[in-house]
Amino acid sequence: MLDNEEFLLDNAPRELTQNPLRKIWMPCKNGMPAVHIAQRRVCMTNCPTLIVLVGLPARGKTYISKKLTRYLNWIGVPTKEFNVGQYRRECLKIYKSFEFFRPDNEEGLKIRRQCAMAALNDVRQYLSVEGGQVAVFDATNTTRERRGTIVKFAEQNGFKVFFVESVCEDPDVIAQNIVQVKLGSPDYIHTNTEEAIEDFMKRIKCYESSYQPLDEVLDRDLSYIKIMDVGRRYLVNRVLDHIQSRIVYYLMNIHITPRSIYLCRHGESDLNIKGRIGGDSGLSARGKEFASRLRKFIQDQNIKDLKVWTSQMKRTIQTAECLGVPYEQWKSLNEIDAGVCEEMMYEEIQEHYPLEFALRDQDKYRYRYPKGESYEDLVQRLEPVIMELERQENVLVICHQAVMRCLLAYFLDKTADELPYLKCSLHSVLKLTPMAYGKLFNINIFLLLPSVFTVYYMMINDSFHFGFSVCC
Repeated sequence: MLDNEEFLLDNAPRELTQNPLRKIWMPCKNGMPAVHIAQRRVCMTNCPTLIVLVGLPARGKTYISKKLTRYLNWIGVPTKEFNVGQYRRECLKIYKSFEFFRPDNEEGLKIRRQCAMAALNDVRQYLSVEGGQVAVFDATNTTRERRGTIVKFAEQNGFKVFFVESVCEDPDVIAQNIVQVKLGSPDYIHTNTEEAIEDFMKRIKCYESSYQPLDEVLDRDLSYIKIMDVGRRYLVNRVLDHIQSRIVYYLMNIHITPRSIYLCRHGESDLNIKGRIGGDSGLSARGKEFASRLRKFIQDQNIKDLKVWTSQMKRTIQTAECLGVPYEQWKSLNEIDAGVCEEMMYEEIQEHYPLEFALRDQDKYRYRYPKGESYEDLVQRLEPVIMELERQENVLVICHQAVMRCLLAYFLDKTADELPYLKCSLHSVLKLTPMAYGKLFNINIFLLLPSVFTVYYMMINDSFHFGFSVCC
């Protein structure tokens, strides 16, 4: 009987305590969390996933892999891209010509195989040791033999495999992709356009003779999505889990149509003047002036088929009303819910809730206001907005500071630690235009009302082209 009592004691449900930072319940020991919150990572995959790109050159594989990596990281799934072409460039240093890719070039085949294995070894390190949950293996992977090697590698290491094949037979799209590769690829940085295009066409021919697309019958046991002619048609096979279904959903919504996304906050509100957070106040006189100038700015841009989105809060709706065009209200775009701290000044929060004020400084991204939200919650709430932005062409989003930070973090590929500190000034408009060959966006900031203004939220690197205009 005693042994049974000891068994029951040893296997009794653990006590719970509420984590003060995230306001979530977790096991505790002697009143303290069993594991420090910083060591607890939410895992959205039941085992690591290896996403494998498939397709001939100039089919948008790198574009897909970069966008997919950015999206998964944004929703909280640690993801890293492994581009085999980059491994090859690091190995060879100087690219000479398409001859390297000829199927009868034994030395070239050996080097390419070594580069692929080096990338897979790094994939193993990332998923098994470094805590990554998804790896994106960006290469042509055009033969069934190569894909079989990758599947075997994944099985040996306990990874799931999901193939993403991009198939394109549209000569105009292929020609456009080749020009974009010429403009951006490190292989052709010192080569004139005509020579680069000619060499790249021959490079594609080297792959075409041995290309074996994913087959509905021969590959029926594999999990994959085939994207045909940049999204005109899709074929999906054996989606096995939550993360694969999200990948499919995302890939079926992205497109490459030229467009621009305009982001701005509402005009200055009455509570902005008072230094109070949240609430649902209307525009101040200066906020109405911004709305008027926003109307002129949008008219001057002469944007084709522009859609305007707002939150369901008074200050964004009043801003949109001044434009004189139809607009859609999204509850998902409402400002972060500050819970018991709504309409308070930060000095008042520090006075009345000193512990909460200190916790927010400790981890601003994961901190959840009592009876309110965290930035982490806000990202999850905004995922449908991102999906629809990817589907649309030209859109103006009139939103709020925390919301704009989350949207910017997605488009500018910022980390969770960077996200809450992106500076989004009132009375300015950010224009994002997607670019080619892995470049993320051309970025222009338009200041519509004079103010003290510094571009804090831009960390300029090779992924962005940047411009700043004052429109007074």
